[in-house]
Amino acid sequence: MKLSKKIFLSFTLYLFISPVFANQKYFQETEVRATQGNVKSQYNLGVMYWKGQDVAQSYIQAFEWFAKAAAQGDIDSQFNLGLMYSKGLGVTQNDAKAFEWYSKAASHGHVYAQNTIGGKYQKGLGVTQSNIKAFEWYSKAAAQGDAYAQYNLAEMYKSGQGVTQNNAKAFEWYSKAADQGHAQAKLMLARLQ
Repeated sequence: MKLSKKIFLSFTLYLFISPVFANQKYFQETEVRATQGNVKSQYNLGVMYWKGQDVAQSYIQAFEWFAKAAAQGDIDSQFNLGLMYSKGLGVTQNDAKAFEWYSKAASHGHVYAQNTIGGKYQKGLGVTQSNIKAFEWYSKAAAQGDAYAQYNLAEMYKSGQGVTQNNAKAFEWYSKAADQGHAQAKLMLARLQ
């Protein structure tokens, strides 16, 4: 009986401790590759620091690793730098810098960056306010199937901001967003019918 308890205890400890060491090993391997200039590893290390995954959480370290990957053209890192500047995470909040990084990602087809750039133009955050430019960027993201951009495009058609007011087009874009589960789009469709 005592032997089976020892085996059970040993096995249980192995199950809980083994993943910790495996995760530390993964972190160390990622760090080595990132230091050697591997873009995906730099991005992954940024995510690990962002989330505090297998390492102490640090927005400052996340920013540094995203910056290295972004400098090599990684669009997810560019988007994350935009987000960090926008919210002041690990860096002083700066709407103009946020816009700059979101723009880099958006110009390479990053759908969330395109939608975000649309919002920045619509609100005039970090850039001169322009409903026409907002409409253009929402259109790019909506064409890629982003439900939030589809909803934003519908709102612009409904209100006539940046485009000629058109309820039929608004209905069309609300429908596309609603089909993807966008709750607010579903409410707007119910009101339009």
